[in-house]
Amino acid sequence: MKKWKQMSLLTVCVLVLMASEPGNPSWRMKADYVEACSCHLFCPCYFNKHAEHPHCEFNMAVKVRDGYSAKTNLAGAKYWLTGDLGDEWGTSKKGSWVVVSFDPATTKEQRDALAPMILKTYGLEWGELKVQEAPIEISRSGDIAEAKLGGGQLASMKLKREPGADGQGVVLRNVKYFGAQNNNGFEMYRSLEHRADVQGHKFSYSDRNAFLISIETQEGEAGGMSGGSR
Repeated sequence: MKKWKQMSLLTVCVLVLMASEPGNPSWRMKADYVEACSCHLFCPCYFNKHAEHPHCEFNMAVKVRDGYSAKTNLAGAKYWLTGDLGDEWGTSKKGSWVVVSFDPATTKEQRDALAPMILKTYGLEWGELKVQEAPIEISRSGDIAEAKLGGGQLASMKLKREPGADGQGVVLRNVKYFGAQNNNGFEMYRSLEHRADVQGHKFSYSDRNAFLISIETQEGEAGGMSGGSR
């Protein structure tokens, strides 16, 4: 099996305390997410302090639509988060574990810029945090959205859109996405396949919570899981 490149964690942490510049925020990002977790639809983590189970195992495939950090252009960068929120994220702001994967086409400058942005958006202290590099593929055709990490060897998601009463889909609005200041609503999906096998962690689910969402996040005040968003 191909050995995926693991990166130093120093890069992830060194910029977390970046100083703010007057005027415009020093970083800003608009990103499109394909996401699935182990909870049933819809994930109760967005309305409660605990997951459906003592864990919430997730995959998030992300492509940056537009953004910057200082002079670094982030447009087109791709990253993938695999992890488990655990049972203390809502009470102690502690997550169990997370693996951050960067697509090989994402430059070192983009990775260095994205690392603190990712950590601040979720606002959790992780018991275990690892970083690696692996190819990321994201596609959408009709009612099906798919994403693969490492060609599907490391993680994959195949999701089907919830049709809703009129067959046009279901979108949940006015719900906060972690610390992102804005989002366009949770477009409801259900997992046909949702699996991962990364850095010693393995899980597999189907018929569970999934959604597509576009978020806007930037330097400055960030909220939690509850509260309104446009």
